[in-house]
Order: sequence, then C-alpha cells, then structure tokens
Amino acid sequence: MPITVVIIIIVTIVLARVSKSLFKKFIAKKVTQDEDLTNYKFIEHSLSTIIYIVGFSFAIWRIPALEHIAQSLVAGAGILAIAVGFASQQALANIISGLFIVIYKPYVINDRITLRTDLRGIVEDISLRHTVIRNFENQRIIIPNSVISEEVLINSNFSDSRICRFIDVGISYGSDIDLAKKIIAEEIENHPLNIDIRKPEDLENNVPRVLVKVLSLLDSSVTVRGWAWADNAQDAFILQCDVTESIKKRFDKEGVVIPFPQRTISYLKSEEEI
Repeated sequence: MPITVVIIIIVTIVLARVSKSLFKKFIAKKVTQDEDLTNYKFIEHSLSTIIYIVGFSFAIWRIPALEHIAQSLVAGAGILAIAVGFASQQALANIISGLFIVIYKPYVINDRITLRTDLRGIVEDISLRHTVIRNFENQRIIIPNSVISEEVLINSNFSDSRICRFIDVGISYGSDIDLAKKIIAEEIENHPLNIDIRKPEDLENNVPRVLVKVLSLLDSSVTVRGWAWADNAQDAFILQCDVTESIKKRFDKEGVVIPFPQRTISYLKSEEEI
C-alpha cells in the first residue's frame, strides 16, 4: 500500500511537470510575440493545480484510514463543502480575485503598472494565487491577487500605451523666456523617440508639435514646461533623460541661466542708528 501511494505521488508530479512543459511549447508555437499571454498563463497554472488535486486525492484514497475523505473529494460534494468552509479564507479569495483579473483584465502580462506610489514594474505572471511583477532592478514583487485587486493601479499600457512626460526647467528671471521655450521645443522635437500626436485639424490650425508653456513664477526661477510624447513608457523615460541633458547643454551654450535658490535679506536700521 505505501508503495502504491508513493508511485501515485511520483506520477502526479511528473505528469504536472510534463503538462506544464508541453503547454509552454504549445504557447511558444501558437502565440505571437504581441499576443496577450494572460489567459494562457492562467490556464497553465489551473491545469497544474487540477492534476495535483486529482493525483493527491487518489493517493489519499489508497490509504484506508483516509478513504472516506478521498471519496468526498473526488465525488464533488466534499469539494463543495471545502469551498464553502474556506470561502472566507485568503486562499480562496486569491483564486477568485485571480479569476476576476483574468476576466476583466485591469492589467495583463507585459503591462507596465504602478501601485502604492513606490511599486512599479512589468507584469510577468498571473497565477491562481498571486501576481508577479518584475521591477526595473530585475527584482520580483509577488503580490496576492486579493491584495492587488483592491489597489488603485496606474497602467501605462491600458487602452493607449503612449506616454507624455513633463520636461520642467527653471530659468532665471533675467533669462530670455522666448529663447528658453524655443530651445526646449527644439530639443524635444528633434529627439528620435518623440512622436507627433497632432490631429489633422491641429495641423490645419498650425498647432505646434511640441507644446511649451510658462508654468509658474517661483521665488528664484521661472518654471517652463515642455510636453514630450513617446510611444511607450520605456521610450518616454529615455526621451526625458536625453532631452533634459541636451536642454542643459543648449542653455549653457546660449546663455540661459538655471538659477540656484536665492534670497534677498534687508536689514532694518535700529532706532539708535536713525
């Protein structure tokens, strides 16, 4: 009897691994690079889970002392009873949340998301229990599905992957604002990753490709903002870094000053000095 149980467990593990490997090969052949992998990944995890449940149920069935439990599990009534009993437990909540994520798709695999203001990265996997996010330091953030389904997310790829980055630069009050705006617009427009989002009616009305406006008047500087558009978040990050550097170099060359904080202090004369 113990040998039979061990054989069933070994066969279950091998079968689960083989099915997972075959499913991955199927995905590699049938799915294109740009196709959404979320449903396939979820089916892969579900298939492995079913194999383990059935295999271990039969293994338990071979143990006389646990035969009645195994019969209940396989028959289905036991599964329903267990589901009801654990409905309030975190494990079932994760599975249900995972199903909702796959059905309604607030994010899918390869989406770039941000949550809690400091957690950001690319969705790498969605399993029955958790979502795996790869951050930009190549670390994995593992979040239970029931937790992430309650979070407010920023999805950079949802519906429209284009990203706008604000290029904010402070110039001194003595600098030429028009020259600064011209430099910012030219550096953004000339970058190869910048895209033109103007509509046909905008072109007819001579709307500039890059919008540059004076944003605010601060204590020591005038803040000028340029709107830089890119196809996706990765390109937008590179665009922002490159343009910020090129603007600084152009400002230095053409005499536009980026000031450091300054404060003027006036001393009042005392009554004795008066």
